[in-house]
Amino acid sequence: MAEKPHLNLVFIGHVDHGKSTSVGRMLADTGNVEQYLIDKYKKMAEEKGKGTFEFAWVMDSLKEERERGVTIDVAHKRFDTDKYYFTIIDAPGHRDFVKNMITGTSQADAAVLVVSAVEGPQAQTKEHIFLARTLGVKQLIIGINKMDAVKYEEAQYNKVKEEVSKVLKTVGYKPDQIPFIPYSAFKGDNATKPSPNMPWYKGPTLLDALNNLTEPQKLTNLPLRLPVQDVYTITGIGTVPVGRVETGILKPDMKVMFEPSHVVGEVKSIEMHHEQLPQAVPGDNVGFNVRGIAKNDVKRGDVAGPVDNPPSVAKTFTAQIMVLNHPSVITVGYTPVFHIHTAQVACTFIELQKKMDPATGAVKEENPQFLKTGDAAIVKIQPSRPMVIEKAKEFPQLGRFAIRDMGQTVAAGVCLDIEKRVM
Repeated sequence: MAEKPHLNLVFIGHVDHGKSTSVGRMLADTGNVEQYLIDKYKKMAEEKGKGTFEFAWVMDSLKEERERGVTIDVAHKRFDTDKYYFTIIDAPGHRDFVKNMITGTSQADAAVLVVSAVEGPQAQTKEHIFLARTLGVKQLIIGINKMDAVKYEEAQYNKVKEEVSKVLKTVGYKPDQIPFIPYSAFKGDNATKPSPNMPWYKGPTLLDALNNLTEPQKLTNLPLRLPVQDVYTITGIGTVPVGRVETGILKPDMKVMFEPSHVVGEVKSIEMHHEQLPQAVPGDNVGFNVRGIAKNDVKRGDVAGPVDNPPSVAKTFTAQIMVLNHPSVITVGYTPVFHIHTAQVACTFIELQKKMDPATGAVKEENPQFLKTGDAAIVKIQPSRPMVIEKAKEFPQLGRFAIRDMGQTVAAGVCLDIEKRVM
């Protein structure tokens, strides 16, 4: 059987609007979580007087979280429909989902924005929509949850739909091209089967909407970019870098340049899951044996590309960022760690160029003195050592990053422009 197409899916939205419960419901109703586990969690929830939490508990299997009733960590869950297999990234409603959305393999191909039918969009809902847009999430599904709590009323659904549509328009999404689904994660209405409680609604269920997503393009038409995760020396074979092809095609006999280490080698062979491959395409996690380099020539954070179109090494770069959670303010000279593809590099803010309105993208202030939580801005950044980054519009996977400091994600962004290092 051929492997089903794979999509990374992130559930986003305000902290109390029912994301975990939605994920748990989808996993349970599609048979991706065994019923006995749900029964067990349900019983535990009832004993603690938290009957509504049973599906959220499927996700929050950490004891501490159960005690507190809050989603802390991001759970990666495989979830199969008859058409796709999804990796679900269940994101905490507060700040830390971003790092997981933009580092490593969890680049979201699509997002489900969960909005409560009771409260409608909140400030955090708006921030998440802006963020999804900034980070290049093209496909969005809007789930209007808790319809059971508003007695399945069409008028309330329409009111919330209208409010969310306004926000979507301000950041450049087209609401008429986005499915809106009234559902109840708790009761199961319109999750995987149409609900008799909402005869006025004729659209897809949440499951249908997931199956209607389009498979992300494999970016084979772009030049090769392969961020290195690890490098092994294997006796009798040689140097074997390991990583995931993000764009382009890796083939034996290719000459590749590793940047910023600036060394060239020739690909002898490619292996995935202990099998030789004739080529590797985007999404493939591979090891490849390279002739002409020693183990210490290449390291994690390097990126392999063709010698005639090598990865860009930035002397400085301009980026659009969103400040998610900073305990004080960001000023010129601030030097946190940027997590970009497999690299982690301390980088300094050298110019704060423009402050933007997160709701509209309009420029609010030129050359602001500082940035704080909730601000969106265009900034100029200088890496403390050579680092590969690409313009997000040319190589999306190598143009997004998370900014971390003090053990948390303080901001996220995308690269707009690069001043290249001259060798």
